[in-house]
Amino acid sequence: MSAAYVLGIDSGSQSTKVVIFDTEGNEAAFGSCPLREPHTPAPGTVIHPDDDLWDSLKQAVHRCLDDFSGDRDAIKAIGLCTIRSCRVLLRKDGSLAQPVISWMDERLAAPYQHEDDSVAYVTSTSGYLGWKLTGEKKDTAANYEVFWPLDRTTLDWSTDDEVLKANGVTREMLFDLVKPGEALGSIKDELAKEFGLNENIPVVATANDKAVEVLGSGVDSETTAMISLGTFISAMLYQTKDWESAAHFFPTLAAVPYRYVYESTGIRRGMWTVSWFKKLIGKELTTQAAAFDKTEEDFLNDQAAEIPAGSEGLITILDWLSSPEQPYRKGLIIGFDERHTAYHMYRSILEAIAFDMKNNIDIMLNEIDGTLEQLIITGGGAKSDVMMQILSDVFGLPARRRKGSSSACLGAAVSACVQLGFYNSFTEAQQSMIRDDAVFSPNSGHHKFYTDLNETVVKHVRSHTDEILKRSHRLFHETPPQ
Repeated sequence: MSAAYVLGIDSGSQSTKVVIFDTEGNEAAFGSCPLREPHTPAPGTVIHPDDDLWDSLKQAVHRCLDDFSGDRDAIKAIGLCTIRSCRVLLRKDGSLAQPVISWMDERLAAPYQHEDDSVAYVTSTSGYLGWKLTGEKKDTAANYEVFWPLDRTTLDWSTDDEVLKANGVTREMLFDLVKPGEALGSIKDELAKEFGLNENIPVVATANDKAVEVLGSGVDSETTAMISLGTFISAMLYQTKDWESAAHFFPTLAAVPYRYVYESTGIRRGMWTVSWFKKLIGKELTTQAAAFDKTEEDFLNDQAAEIPAGSEGLITILDWLSSPEQPYRKGLIIGFDERHTAYHMYRSILEAIAFDMKNNIDIMLNEIDGTLEQLIITGGGAKSDVMMQILSDVFGLPARRRKGSSSACLGAAVSACVQLGFYNSFTEAQQSMIRDDAVFSPNSGHHKFYTDLNETVVKHVRSHTDEILKRSHRLFHETPPQ
């Protein structure tokens, strides 16, 4: 039997990634295309310029196909995963009535308000990009969360007119819904010709991007947490029960129908903080890395690995992007003395990420009376061995890094393979297609030290600094110097 392949798309916040997999999860080709910087034409307004999401997707698909040495006729399906929590306003012909509204835009903290008569449809990024790929007005039910009239018990739109009205839409403005793992439609003939693919190959629905990462990371147990080290860092638990009125986490829909993902409180500008720090060091880092014939990331991680747990007293508090509820909060690095170098600062940032996620996950576990046995780490930050070891040590649990360029792309491929019938279930597909790259075991001495540091110091820093930062905020933001 000749090889078969599927194409997994991850349309994210900063770039679009596309990977071609065989049906056993092996990567055959990769392509990506960065997104342009979001526009902020007014305070609180964040939009994707022009048709950037679609332009990036097409370019990434072309680059991936150019990297593919196999037979394009063997590509049997496309799995589509997209950035969540955006709002897309479309005209009757499917063109953008307005630029795509980013998840960071303050307008998404309220239901849609119909103020532009050119808007015929209100949808998500997966609905929009699915229409561009297939010409069908269909979307996955699992990419609709807050301020959408979704009935989570049926995975379809509410039939209650009052619910629709409360969310600012009519049924005619909404796409038809399918479940994760079902087809949104077949690729349009003109796109199949442009990409050099067979006509009528299905474009398969997944879920919101974090839920697809959970699927593609192989999480299928309630005692495993996935930590996604991306621009926004959060942790996910895969669960069989929906949870109403959660106080300390967000219950979202999984990429498996009628399953759920509980998402912890996250870190805004999480791994962005690492990028910020690299830029801060600047030419010094570039020069030193080149002297050792290493990438900047590898050099930083090598240096950080040599620094003792706890960064010799240097403590970072990650508030590089404050929330609207606590606008006074800022990032802090405290405890400097003559021992400290830039690499202490770097390790301290990594430790801060681990402490924040440990505390956020513990709060979630306490609410649901849950326990953990292992971690699975995804995202760009998982490439760092020192970050992986710090997480394992802080949690006192094994931390697994999976093989592959993108867990979200692999999750989309899992969905495509299930839809095609290569596997009888999502779990069977996960077990066959997902493998470990490395497993990090906790150092018991480091775990005890980190636990003491967290309980006696880290958890208490904000109670002492918040009042100072409130005073600073009044001076620099409410009445800035002239």
